[in-house]
Parts: sequence; C-alpha cells; structure tokens
Amino acid sequence: MTRHQHILAWLNDVASDLHATRQDIHAHPELGFEENRTSALVAKSLRDWGYEVHTGIGKTGVVGVLRNGSSPRRLGLRADMDALPIIENTGATYSSQHQGCMHACGHDGHTTMLLGAARYLAATRQFDGTLTLIFQPAEEGQGGAEAMLADGLLERFPCDALFGMHNMPGLPAGHLGFREGPMMASQDLLDVTLEGVGGHGSMPHLAVDPLVAAASVVMALQTVVARNIDAQQAAVVTVGALQAGEAANVIPQQAILRLSLRALNAQVREQTLERVRAIIESQAQSFGCSSRIEHRPAYPVLVNHATETEFARQVGVELVGADAVDGNTPKLMGSEDFAWMLQRCPGAYLFIGNGVSRPMVHNPAYDFNDDILLTGAAYWGALTESWLKPA
Repeated sequence: MTRHQHILAWLNDVASDLHATRQDIHAHPELGFEENRTSALVAKSLRDWGYEVHTGIGKTGVVGVLRNGSSPRRLGLRADMDALPIIENTGATYSSQHQGCMHACGHDGHTTMLLGAARYLAATRQFDGTLTLIFQPAEEGQGGAEAMLADGLLERFPCDALFGMHNMPGLPAGHLGFREGPMMASQDLLDVTLEGVGGHGSMPHLAVDPLVAAASVVMALQTVVARNIDAQQAAVVTVGALQAGEAANVIPQQAILRLSLRALNAQVREQTLERVRAIIESQAQSFGCSSRIEHRPAYPVLVNHATETEFARQVGVELVGADAVDGNTPKLMGSEDFAWMLQRCPGAYLFIGNGVSRPMVHNPAYDFNDDILLTGAAYWGALTESWLKPA
C-alpha cells in the first residue's frame, strides 16, 4: 500500500456523490462571471463541511478556509469553475441544459475534485496549518484570476504556496504531468482596424481597398515566427478573424482583424509583438490605409517554481507511482490565467491525464473523465497532508 492509499479509500466511499456533483455542474454550465449557481453550490458544500466561506471575491469567486492545529504554514489550492460558449455534442444523459454553453474544458471536474478533497480534509483533519481553497471564476479569457487578485485574494488569504491542476486529454487517465519553469504560453490579443476609402466595386481606382491590405497583412504575418524568432524558441501568431464588407459590388471602408500571439518567455513575447505591430503598420501604409491596433495583454507566461514543482512531483509519485508521473511533461502553447497567481506567490501547476483517446478540450464532444475524479481529489488531499504535515 502506498503512502496515500488511505485517502483513496476514504474518497471511494463518496465516489457516487462526486460523480453526481460533477454531472450536475456539467448539466448547468455558466460562462465567466456568471457562475452564480456553481458558486452557490460550492459555498454551501464548504459551509456544510465546516469551512469559513467568503463569496463575491472576483465577482463570483469563492474562497474556503480551514484551519487546524497551530502551525503558521499556509497552503492554497485553486480550481476554475466557468464554462464555454460551445454547443454540446457529447450525447451524455447529463448534457448541458443551457443551449450554446457547455463545460468543454473540464472545469466541472476541476471544481468537483477540489470539493472532494475539501470534504475529505474537513472530515479527517490530518494536517497542521491553514488551508485555503480558491474557486475561481472566468478563467476562459475574461480575467478571473486578475479579478480575484484585485479583490485582495492574497492579502486577505496569504499563502506560502499555491497549486492548480488541469485535466489533459491525450495523457493516460490518472497520470500526472509536472514541469519546472515555463509550462504554458503568454497570450496577447490584438484588435486591428485598417481604414481605407470605400467605393463602388467597378471603380477600385477611386477607392482604397482595406480588404486587399488586410489580406497582405495576414500573409506577411506568417513570416514572423518563420523568419524573426529563433528556431529554438516557441511562438505562435494566429489571425483568428478577418471581417470586411457585406456586398460583392462594394469596396469596404474598413477591415478588422483579430489576432492572438503566444510565447514561452518574455523576450520572445516582446519581439513577436514588436514585429507584428511593424508589419501591420507598414503593410497598411503601403496600400494607402491607416491602421489602429488595440492591444490587450491577456496572460503572462505560466512559470512553475522549482521547489514547489519538485515537492508536488514527489507527492504524485507517492500517490500514483513513478511510472504514472512525468516530471518533464511537454510545454503547451495554450494559456492559463493561474499564471497571474504564480507571479504573486510561489507554486506550481500540473496536469492530470483525462485519457489517451478522448476528445481535446474546447471540442463539442469533450467530456471530463469521471474515472479520474478520485485520483485528482486524492492528489489534493495528499499534497495538503504533505505540505501541512503535522510536526
């Protein structure tokens, strides 16, 4: 029997409750900063188990605090709660009851795993110190982590370390992935407006066509990563939208492009942004158009701290065995706003496998794998009992 099997055994007795909770949250998805039902469910559960509960942090965020013993050590665990504006196509009996909204990223599972750990830790109290559970809203691009931090999250509930977890399709179910240093990419969002001179489609010489300029911008941007970024570094430039005109015989007045830029270190991030700006401005000018760029820095690079990552990895090995733990899991060019929290407090982010052949997140057919609920909840329990180990 491995060191933490007692946690799995305890959780196994409430497995049906965890499955029901996860599927209930899945059936009632809520978009960022609209997680009122989910927040209420979380807050009620924590209160029922004896936690000190704080609501309205970052609008719909919830924090639960449980103190035990006399140690000054403080641990924070975070889960996200929001869903995505996607039409579900899983065919599950508990499919979304909110048309056009679904849990396509597994935040229903993340919330349930942390609730499972919360229930176990409140019942057993085999730790010494202060445990802070952070249920975050609006991870999917709306700035939920920043909102909680702006509401004084870490000043009101200081932590010595913070940890977060995300499910990962493609990784064997229940396996754990860790990585020291940069793990997930920064993201910058750009809204670009190219202003030309509209006109009749039969007389382009009397107009300045922003659509042609936009097409040239899109093609020129493909050289940024290929020709400006060190081939041993990672960056992504994506033009996700190009909108211009409504009719075949009208040259539009303006064209709008929406871009996302990603990088795994600050220098590459700045270099990418600088080159993208220069290309947009010069290409627009060469076609006689003006350009306006609105830049929104969405996420910093998620950087795992060395000491906390190694501690978290060791707990994973103790729980699931060395063969099920990858201490050098691949970096991702996706982004995660837990990065903001890791800029303010030491900690680490980890992956838990959702299954090898299951659909990727943000897919209408995606569903969180209920078979990993116990492993995820047990991991949070094991990390807490290890970090806040009684003397």
